[in-house]
Formats: sequence, structure tokens, C-alpha cells
Amino acid sequence: MEAEIRLYRGEVPPDWCPACGDFGVLNAIQRALAELKLDPKDVLIVSGIGCSSNLPGFTTTYGFHGIHGRAIPVATGAKLANPNLTVLVTVGDGDCYGIGMGHFIHAMRRNPDITVIVMNNQVYGLTTGQASPTSMKKHVTKSTPYGVIDDSVNPIALAITGGATYVARGFSGDPVHLAQLIKNGIIHKGLALVDVFSPCVTFNKLNTYEWFRKRIYKLESIGHDPTNFELALKRAFEFGDKIPIGLFYKTEKPSYEEYFEDIYNGKPLINHDFPKKEQIIEIMKEFY
Repeated sequence: MEAEIRLYRGEVPPDWCPACGDFGVLNAIQRALAELKLDPKDVLIVSGIGCSSNLPGFTTTYGFHGIHGRAIPVATGAKLANPNLTVLVTVGDGDCYGIGMGHFIHAMRRNPDITVIVMNNQVYGLTTGQASPTSMKKHVTKSTPYGVIDDSVNPIALAITGGATYVARGFSGDPVHLAQLIKNGIIHKGLALVDVFSPCVTFNKLNTYEWFRKRIYKLESIGHDPTNFELALKRAFEFGDKIPIGLFYKTEKPSYEEYFEDIYNGKPLINHDFPKKEQIIEIMKEFY
């Protein structure tokens, strides 16, 4: 397996802080791609802004480093243009659940066939330790010296109720388990969310590896049924002394691209001829 994983390792080594949780996420993504035997040229990884979003540069796949909060619409557009691409999104909790929250919610209801991997360290790491949308209440950070007073965003519950068809959570301290969640998310036809507890060892001294290891348990260990909507939602609100990881919810419905097949005459957009100048002029007249 090590030889196969090496195929997806870029020439530029990761520059994250030593022991950053994002190393485990990178390893899990490479492991998932290796197990699926995907050609790097058939994979696109889109990112936003943040420590997590440097990830595409550490792989051999195609990559697109977007702007803050806008990775999901870029990924959706790429998948619409070329449905044959395997499209992954690598973002952080601030990037996706903060400035990108609008795109996150609307992607759930559209169900594009993309896999969104969120490195959730519950703090803004790149900007040196401010509270993020998922920071725990009372957490003292640079921007909340008296502790966080806002309730935390619950991405798992939001995704389940918002229409996502594959909702999972992993832990970067267990990259083998995480790789299976990502692999199955890629295989799944529709939007897959894999929220990952990815500790920031520099700026979050509360939610550490040890803190999570004392609390997390795997949903599969209790026989959880991911097809049960109500049960999945109930598990999504477990957060405290016991925190579940694994596959919360999975269902099947047409992906966003499938609705465009008739419009594209069954042929991917990238295989259509580019409009000639005369055709573009006629199209523009519709907007006069």
C-alpha cells in the first residue's frame, strides 16, 4: 500500500506545524485515492483559504486554490463541466462553516457529486488563534479573552437536515478509519461531507489529540443504522463526554449533474464545441 500511496505525494512537502492534524487528513486522502486506484489526472482537489487549504499543493492530482469560502461553488462548476472528474474539496471550519456557510447549505440541497472534507480544528489557525464557528462555548481564544459566548455550529446536524446524502465524521488521529470514510464518500453518488476533528497543536490547547481520544467512539461499534434519518440526527447532537465518529447518515437521490444530462444532450460540457463568434453575438443579444 505504501508504494501506491506514494503515487499521490507531491514534490512539495507539507509545511504545517509539526503534529498538525492536517497531516493525518492528507495521509487519509492519499490512502483513499490509492485504494480506489484513481489516476491522479482524473482527480481535482479544490480548496479555499486556511492552513487546511494548502493541501492540494502537497499532492500529484489537479488542484485549485480558491478564495476564502468559495471552494464549494468552484468544485460544483468543475463537476458540472466534467462529470468524469473525481472532485474533492479540502477546507477548514472557518472557511466552510464561517464565510462559506451560504455555499455549504445550498450545496447540501443541490447534491453535486463532490466530496467535501473539512479539517475542523475549532479555531482559526492560519490567523493565529481566533474563535471559529465550531469553537466550544467558554473557549478562551485571542478574539474571545472572556470565553466564547456563541453556541457552536453543528455541521453534522446541518448537513443531515440540509439534504446531504452522505454525512460522516472522522478523526485525523486515526487516518486508516478516516481513509475509509473518505473512500466511501468518493464512491457515493452525491454530496459527501466528511467533517474531521483535526487538532491545531499550536493555537488550540483545549481540543487536543488526548482530549478527543478520551471521548470519541465509532458509530459502527454500536451498530448504528446510517439509513435512519431520525437516529442520525439524534447522534449528531451528541457532543460532550462521548462524541461519535463514523458514518452518521446515507441516502440515495439523483446528483446535481444528472439533471443536466438532457441539457447537455448526454455529452459532458467540456466535449461540446466552443461557440463561434457569431453564436456568441446572438447569445449576447438576448441580454440587450
